[in-house]
Amino acid sequence: MIDNKIVVGISQGDLNGIGLEIILKTLSDPALSEICVPVLFSSQKTVSYFRKMLGLEDFNFNPIRDFNQLHTKKPNVFICYEEEVTIEMGKPTLASGKYAKLSLESATKALFDKKIDVLVTAPINKHNIQEAGFKYPGHTEYLGDKLDGKPLMLLCSQDLRIAVVTGHLALKNVPQQITTENVLTKITQLHTSLVKDFGIRKPKIAVLGLNPHAGENGSMGDEENTAIIPAITKAKESMMVYGPYSADGFFGNHTQSQFDGVLAMYHDQGLIPFKTLAFNNGVNFTAGLDFIRTSPDHGTAYEIAGKQIADESSFREALYMAIDIYRTRHLNEEISANPLAFSPIKRERG
Repeated sequence: MIDNKIVVGISQGDLNGIGLEIILKTLSDPALSEICVPVLFSSQKTVSYFRKMLGLEDFNFNPIRDFNQLHTKKPNVFICYEEEVTIEMGKPTLASGKYAKLSLESATKALFDKKIDVLVTAPINKHNIQEAGFKYPGHTEYLGDKLDGKPLMLLCSQDLRIAVVTGHLALKNVPQQITTENVLTKITQLHTSLVKDFGIRKPKIAVLGLNPHAGENGSMGDEENTAIIPAITKAKESMMVYGPYSADGFFGNHTQSQFDGVLAMYHDQGLIPFKTLAFNNGVNFTAGLDFIRTSPDHGTAYEIAGKQIADESSFREALYMAIDIYRTRHLNEEISANPLAFSPIKRERG
């Protein structure tokens, strides 16, 4: 922190998508400098190009090459490459993948080195960034590797939090990952995050089944009986966990409103209902790490890139959520660090 403000690192994402549009729209709000110190990992030339394209001539930023140069009253741009880049709005190119990778690597190193307090990532294109040498399915797996942790993909909005057992994994490979150990681990991670990151003292968690109708007592698959139910039973020894629920009926009946968190078995089972219910303000939070990273819950949106119509709401929510989680974690650490000493009550004899 600097001057009691949280330092928020931001990776630029794919240059040809809507990433820098939603970033600059968010950072153009002067009120933001009252609560945080933004640091965008990009280049002076790139940001100047987008500032002109978006007509944000009043947007002023501070270019830096060293974190000792941080400005606390306006956005900073950490120069992680110098060359001029060819920008082709709406097209996934090798160049846009290359510079998305450079920005993410620089921002992640700064997070690991504690030069920034939290990280907010703009959307990448998984295909072209992998062509540029990025060997991970997505942000979640990359950050888990680089930040030495076991990440949990957790989609969040005001009143809905959905985690997944398996993230960026082909559907055909999902069933073998649904084991009692894996499901129990993710339940535990979700519970820990709800307490530590969101300040929910006794979270209530719902677990979805893998198969249609949650297996229908084994007639439509046995993962519920062999893996999911045993994990729930074990988790109930110390947590409030319920299920397994049939995913269609669960969301169709709005049962999610009765829980603090939901654990889905695979990517689309969790993300389709989440994006349906909270698309404009949804946030992807990487739980399970010692570091804080959030992201908007949408992609590069090439189809509207450069048209100046991208909605920055989800990115803004991601930035605010990163700040809120940072504060909640530190509050919990302060409370835990100085517990009140136990003193037995002594009663006077009558």
